[in-house]
Amino acid sequence: MSRNIATIALLPLLLSFSCLPAQVTKSKKVQAPTASQPHGYDYEHPEAQPAVEALDLDMYARIRKEGLDHSHIMEYASGLFDGIGPRLTGSPNMAKANAWTRDQLAAMGCTNAHLESWGDFGLGWRQISTSVDMATPDTAVFIAQATPWSPATHGAVTADVIAMPFPKDEKAFDEWKGKLAGKVVLLGKAPTIHPDPEPMLQHYDEKKLEQIYDYPLDGDMQEQHVYTDDPQFWAQVFKQVNAKEKISRFLADEHAVAILLSSYGGDGGIIKDDNNEAMGQRVFMPDHKQPIPSVVLANEAFGRLSRLLENHVPVQVAVNVNTQFTGDHQQGYDTIAEIPGTDPSLKDEVVMVGGHLDSWIAGTGATDNGAGTIIAMEVMRILTALHVQPRRTIRIGLWSGEEQGYMGSLGYVANHFGTVGLSTSPEQLEVPEFLRQQVGPLKLKPEQGLISGYFNLDNGGGKLLGIFAQENAAIVPIFQQWMAPLKDLGVTTISMRRTSGTDHDVFDEVGVPGFQFIQDPRDYETRSVHTNQDVYERLSPSDLKQAAVVEAIFVYNTAMRDQMLPRKPLPHPENFDRERQPLKDVMPGAVTK
Repeated sequence: MSRNIATIALLPLLLSFSCLPAQVTKSKKVQAPTASQPHGYDYEHPEAQPAVEALDLDMYARIRKEGLDHSHIMEYASGLFDGIGPRLTGSPNMAKANAWTRDQLAAMGCTNAHLESWGDFGLGWRQISTSVDMATPDTAVFIAQATPWSPATHGAVTADVIAMPFPKDEKAFDEWKGKLAGKVVLLGKAPTIHPDPEPMLQHYDEKKLEQIYDYPLDGDMQEQHVYTDDPQFWAQVFKQVNAKEKISRFLADEHAVAILLSSYGGDGGIIKDDNNEAMGQRVFMPDHKQPIPSVVLANEAFGRLSRLLENHVPVQVAVNVNTQFTGDHQQGYDTIAEIPGTDPSLKDEVVMVGGHLDSWIAGTGATDNGAGTIIAMEVMRILTALHVQPRRTIRIGLWSGEEQGYMGSLGYVANHFGTVGLSTSPEQLEVPEFLRQQVGPLKLKPEQGLISGYFNLDNGGGKLLGIFAQENAAIVPIFQQWMAPLKDLGVTTISMRRTSGTDHDVFDEVGVPGFQFIQDPRDYETRSVHTNQDVYERLSPSDLKQAAVVEAIFVYNTAMRDQMLPRKPLPHPENFDRERQPLKDVMPGAVTK
């Protein structure tokens, strides 16, 4: 779900550190929370960190050799994207993906590979096929897909098309009463397509890295998808978003056949099909089940229909939405597996790696976030293939429900690490949990004191250029040293800025060091994210191999060092600035048609 135009900082590398011994100042060991020390990690007197990291450069070389020369990552890619396909939360494909990842992790030698439920998700659903063909004034085949959780039509239905603007309020329904029966409704205005678009493939160059080096003193981190936590703002947004349910109910009550929508992003045959296209942000809940079929069209097709109708040319289309609901109360599951720790004093501590396994339906979820999933799996394969004996336990978490609001990681963190008290006011209950106002208290569980850090990938399949420090100043000199031997792989940058929009946020909010890597953007934002082009062909094998090697080294270093990673002060609910992702990516209806 995260959409990365990364902010990075070029920081000077420490010199001549690899040959120096670690200089460790002994201090009180971090303990799990107790009655007298409720937060586990001693935030007032944190464990002293060494000035120089003790790096196992032989292991660096072995990880590089295994990951670059003996990679299995494209095998995982074909198995997950070609063999299973899109993985909408609650769908049969999501169940297949959970089982497949569990079995792959067990086969490579991980222990305790299992599925962990985070609770009732809602409606199970899958798209079997969708087609929209123009019948008059000419025949044409359009690029189209059902919106997520759309009901089916009764087979192929040929009907007249009528154009209807998005109603500003319920009063606008009055003029349409009695006019929509048996009609296919073309809802909203046709988007403008720029005749001279920018190139889709993008790479960060040195100039871009230098441009985003400076920390934004005005607090503007929108480039990192960090948005306001103003509760009134989000309440107003979702008041508008949830009004889409009223539109679909009205059209159903007026006996319209189906709704045709434009894609809010993409052209050239690219369509986005996600929360923003669904007729309400809660259509996966049984109590909010959509009553009328809806389809997103490629913008060129939508534009053609719109122009014909504007010129009073009668239009008929044949619509066939073949979808299936597979249950009302599907459980959500995360895939979990481990490489056990071996140090008697550290084995109960954990370092985690992961990303979200779920996807939208338009493509096969290859870059969002299949890439992050298979990179994390390859990290575990590399380490098991090398028979590492980590001091701390290394655990992988592959989350579901991320695209509906971090549901899988929220459930896992709540079950294992802690929770933040959220507002239960009526207007806030209309807002998804991950965006609700934090009112406290912050309640931590014993395991919170035993996790050293969580490393996440969810910005496509580009190579790793560095890492976001998430405003954790103490981590910067550590990561600098870890990255120095990786400079030849292109890993050179550290950002002190926060980034947001995916599962590491949930760990960060309960005081666990959670990090997102900086990735080369490629065509993630411009072509693949949430679109019908999110497929295997958008992946770069060399970039994926590089990313797995880099992440494996970060995970290994965290598992082997004497100290846990340093932490920021605990967030305070009364003033904590919750990180956000852009409205266009997560909020249905937030982009005006």
